[in-house]
Amino acid sequence: MSTALLVIDVQQALCSGEYECFEIQRVIDTINHLSARARARGVPVVLIQHEEEGELFKPGNPGWQLAEGLQTAPTDHRVHKTTGDSFYQTHLQKLLPVQDFERLVICGLQTDYCVNATVRQAHQLGYDVVLAGDAHSTVDNGNVTAEDIIAEHNRDWADLSSSVSRIDVMAASEIRF
Repeated sequence: MSTALLVIDVQQALCSGEYECFEIQRVIDTINHLSARARARGVPVVLIQHEEEGELFKPGNPGWQLAEGLQTAPTDHRVHKTTGDSFYQTHLQKLLPVQDFERLVICGLQTDYCVNATVRQAHQLGYDVVLAGDAHSTVDNGNVTAEDIIAEHNRDWADLSSSVSRIDVMAASEIRF
């Protein structure tokens, strides 16, 4: 079974300042350990970056850049997206065709937006998904804390399965490549 690791939107705008995600340094450290293990096993790592008009995520602007401290490698693939779904109008599905890549390990930012949209679309497209339950984060939404949003999504995703694909939620340290 071929596997790839998707690292979604670990960008500077979500790692400092007004939109800094919950426990971001711990999350980045966890992603770094996960991606290092993937690279050591020859598993493709795909770094996904959100972009849009305006200052925050405009390509080239400081907020658009990958987060300080996020470890990357020259062999990593890059995908730029303009919506929450990392597959929508991007080359991600061509890069990782479902006939060649049956399993996607997913981590990143923000739990309730881009991670959620990508997990659900990957599942719908027929990929088995392993979500690193301790390697995604978000911000408080005014009604619910980030910690509760993360926990709720981990519970919801763990209950999703279909006749063609499944979602498993597990700690990054338990994920095997």
